[in-house]
Amino acid sequence: MSDNPSESAGGAHRAGPGTGPRVVRAACPHDCPDTCAMLITVEDGRVTRVAGDPDHPTTAGTLCAKVARYRERTYSAERLLRPMRRVGRKGEGRFEPITWDEALDLAAERLTAIAAREPQGILPYSYAGTMGWVQGEGMGSRLFHRLGASLLDRTICSAAGMAGLMYTLGGSVGMDVERYVDSRLIVIWGSNPITSSVHFWSIAQEAKRRGARLIAIDPYRSDTALKCHQHIAPLPGTDGALALGIAQVLIAEGRIDADYVARHTLGFEAYRERVMQYPPDRVASICGLDAAEVVDLARQYATISPAAIRLNYGMQRTRGGANAVRAIASLPALIGAWRDPAGGVLLSGSGHYPVDGVGWTRPDLMPGWPDRLPRTINMSTIGEALESADPPIEALVVYNANPVAVAPDSDRVIRGFAREDLFTIVLEHFQTDTADYADLLLPATTQLEHFDLHKTYGHRYVVANNPAIAPLGQAKPNSEIFRLLARRMGLDDPALAASDEEIAAAALDWRDPRLAGSSLASIRERGWVKLRVADAPFADGGFPTPSGKCELSSPRLQAMGLDPLPDHLPPYESASSDPALAARYPLQLISPPARNFMNSTFVNITSLRGADREPACEIHPDDAAARGIGAGGGVRLFTARRAFRYRARRNALTPRGVVVAWGVWWHKMAAGGRNVNAVTSQALTDLGRAPTFYDCLVEAARVG
Repeated sequence: MSDNPSESAGGAHRAGPGTGPRVVRAACPHDCPDTCAMLITVEDGRVTRVAGDPDHPTTAGTLCAKVARYRERTYSAERLLRPMRRVGRKGEGRFEPITWDEALDLAAERLTAIAAREPQGILPYSYAGTMGWVQGEGMGSRLFHRLGASLLDRTICSAAGMAGLMYTLGGSVGMDVERYVDSRLIVIWGSNPITSSVHFWSIAQEAKRRGARLIAIDPYRSDTALKCHQHIAPLPGTDGALALGIAQVLIAEGRIDADYVARHTLGFEAYRERVMQYPPDRVASICGLDAAEVVDLARQYATISPAAIRLNYGMQRTRGGANAVRAIASLPALIGAWRDPAGGVLLSGSGHYPVDGVGWTRPDLMPGWPDRLPRTINMSTIGEALESADPPIEALVVYNANPVAVAPDSDRVIRGFAREDLFTIVLEHFQTDTADYADLLLPATTQLEHFDLHKTYGHRYVVANNPAIAPLGQAKPNSEIFRLLARRMGLDDPALAASDEEIAAAALDWRDPRLAGSSLASIRERGWVKLRVADAPFADGGFPTPSGKCELSSPRLQAMGLDPLPDHLPPYESASSDPALAARYPLQLISPPARNFMNSTFVNITSLRGADREPACEIHPDDAAARGIGAGGGVRLFTARRAFRYRARRNALTPRGVVVAWGVWWHKMAAGGRNVNAVTSQALTDLGRAPTFYDCLVEAARVG
């Protein structure tokens, strides 16, 4: 399908001669590394087809099952299409329709009064419901910065892993995903790409057809692990120990690239002393593996070249998550894997984008910037913050997020959202768990109804999203809602009146050579452009660390009084850390995303729930039999904090002592009104202040 510059600047072109269907270039907005380029077919003002762009190298014409149903989601009878005001008790989900003028008046009156008294009493709460520069944090951040509202530490998903990369590689940088096709060994670590990154999985499958060996490292034998040549199943929260054990074997057996280590790493001698504390026998004991597995994995990694690691975020959701990422991210430098474009590691490549953070979100609008900033509230401990923050949180504006379902320690979160003295505004497409607690519910547009511009963390393309149809009902883009609210509050800063195109243009440093020859107009027309980044960016070092080297030992961490070397930190809730707790709650709980959901997005789409009409968990038959739990029966999973009820699936592929509870269902769709986050805690990771969703011990009991 060719581009035609003579067609409209929005990237739309006719699918055929005459006045027939038109096709609009768009982008998937969701929290997925693939960020697909899409083609939206529109006839008579209505979307008739949503497809992947066959010309976009990573999308290659294919969408996941979730986004392929985006038309169904957009036209759902459950869409919120009018502003609504609460009429029942918080949590009941009872609302009455009001006009936009009434909604803006109410929001402006309440927020203006709080801002005059204590602006830090206002908290925006948002994440990656859309990852675009415009409908994500563009105008919303500008407004809340201008008010002097509390800042939000957006930690809920990736902060631990990003910290691990920062103190090792210098930022969220790594391999080009397209080069995995030439790898000879691919280690898929803490990732189930069949569910969470189908386009990487296609690349890995092509590499496999060309002779590559695929190894999955995952506590659970996932769909991906079943299709790899080898599956290694460490206990949850022990990935760091396994990586240190691999390094110990590499160094002890002289299997490192001494030249690369000498020229392009920092702190090797201290690092060697640390990893020598992790011989295979000790690592096997920590991880629940055989020592021979550790040695064999290290030898494969050293001898099959080029070797590539594909990380994902599941393995960093425990106490030692950042240290585990540090340990894994150190491995490619030991064997010189970075010399080859098909070698290295990728967790996130978002740091390759030349983002202009100041021009985009305008922190300079804050009254005391840069010397005196408002306080920062961690989104992962929102339950605690709503109960005890000082000064108290008086107003909460939620967009692109569903914290009542997603944040840990649900009961505490719900208690906070249920406060009658808390004024809550929610921008949404559907009446989620969080929307049920809103005082004011505002209808937002979907990706098919607004403009946006996207970076990604799984490939190196900037992707444009052109609006395909007019907003349905009275829905408005996030950016427009915040523009209107700023105007209604009497804020006349030009930055708060900027158009969507101006926000998108301000998000990037267009002078950067990585964007050479590109402009916002050209990207919108073509649909996407690839960053100009070297295929093997660290073949000769040049890491974006202060030293320019892969920092096996981090001077920055040492300057903060922290351990400069990666180490294994056992989970908070484990037999090694808390034997008494493990005796009462002997099962380790992990909650990976259900295959057809995107965090809590798509949960309400009937066709995507398929056979799963209710949440389910998987448990080993021996663990189930010991508790009288039958296949398909109800199971109550509980801790001292709370309990939730799921349907049990007995599965011998699930390790003994581990329960896999699929997330993230809305509470209202689970038996007993609670999902898995009823039992997760607000404890945070070693670095990055991130949640520890997979650091959780439970017990199980049969229920009727």
